Amino acid sequence: MRVSISHHTERKGFLFKTTYYEVHLDVVFSHEEIQIIRQRNLAKTKLMDRRPADARVDDRDELFELRLEHLMQATPDRFLCPTPSAAKIYEDELLMAMRQVKLWLSDNAELGDRTVVEF
Repeated sequence: MRVSISHHTERKGFLFKTTYYEVHLDVVFSHEEIQIIRQRNLAKTKLMDRRPADARVDDRDELFELRLEHLMQATPDRFLCPTPSAAKIYEDELLMAMRQVKLWLSDNAELGDRTVVEF
């Protein structure tokens, strides 16, 4: 699994321009990891709850969840943050989540061994 994170600045708005700080996440899975995801039906698994800076108050939270199926697409995942500091904090959260995904996929690769415990 190869993870690439980059930061960009974006201005949105027609009359009142607002500057947002966009974080792009691009993940390339190996063939083995893709097979594990498909065989174990893990694509719908939620990795993170998040809410972008330009979200409306009445938007459902499910629209912004980061799922494994979003990372399997060929396009990078884009997320808007209100400040550069928030973008860096979000990057740290992404890196922690990606480490967990890597461990989780390796755990799902094969069955566990037999364990015997004597008390």
